[in-house]
Amino acid sequence: MGVDFSSPNLTEDDFVRACRLIRRRGTAVFLPTIITSPLRVYERNLPLMARVMKRDEFRTLVPGFHVEGPFISREPGAVGAHNPDWVRKPDLKFMARLMEAADGLVRLITLAPEAPDAVSLIRWVSRRGVVVSLGHSLAGEEEIARAVKAGARLVTHLGNGLPQLIHRHQNFIWAALANDDLSVMIIADGHHLPAAVIKTILCVKGPERVIVTSDSSPVAGLPPGRYRVLGNSAVLEKSGRLHNPQKKCLVGSSATMARCMRFLNSLNLLDPRGLSMVGRTNALKYLAFAQRQP
Repeated sequence: MGVDFSSPNLTEDDFVRACRLIRRRGTAVFLPTIITSPLRVYERNLPLMARVMKRDEFRTLVPGFHVEGPFISREPGAVGAHNPDWVRKPDLKFMARLMEAADGLVRLITLAPEAPDAVSLIRWVSRRGVVVSLGHSLAGEEEIARAVKAGARLVTHLGNGLPQLIHRHQNFIWAALANDDLSVMIIADGHHLPAAVIKTILCVKGPERVIVTSDSSPVAGLPPGRYRVLGNSAVLEKSGRLHNPQKKCLVGSSATMARCMRFLNSLNLLDPRGLSMVGRTNALKYLAFAQRQP
């Protein structure tokens, strides 16, 4: 409904309104995502949202943040809708400033494991109770294995945040699927992944290692049209597909979690227990890990 958690103009009232709308539309728990941004935006928006999240009304609904970037690949395709000018090399001091600004509420971070010093940062944040997810990356099998050894446990929206054309065998998707220590998040909105790809991911990982995410953008809930979204000139089609025609990439999703689960249910790939696992149980398991005291 037009609320952007990464906007330099975000207000507490905006965030409160978004939280209430998200809950009203069927989401029980969510992590607001702040994408690759300048330091001033992190240090402005994280404490602003943290103050709201500590209100009794929102403590269980919004238990923490997902910081997606800035330690991702800036390569075309892999960077996705993020601004490559704001991508940074992994930096412990920078990360410490983000965690301080968030008042200890960073629960999940997405980074590219091939970035310089990524392993050190993964180890550092993992010891402090932050779940590390790999994404917006062109990493291969060995780089992923090193990240997992350092503490990475998830993959962010597998199959997306990649160039349109990649090596048919040596690529991030196969390497992430083959690593048995990684669970994967998928965007099941009917646009990010074809049904055949969703089926393949579920067959390889099993429902116990898959988490559905909506990847909802600021235009979720708005009517079809042209919008400025996360720094992109984007088109929201009647079908719900949200994309940047110039970059030829999707710009997040227009779907709610409820809509994603309805789409996944329509594919007849999972029984009710499996749907519950990918839609809630697995996510709460990782959230419980993130909430442990270091």
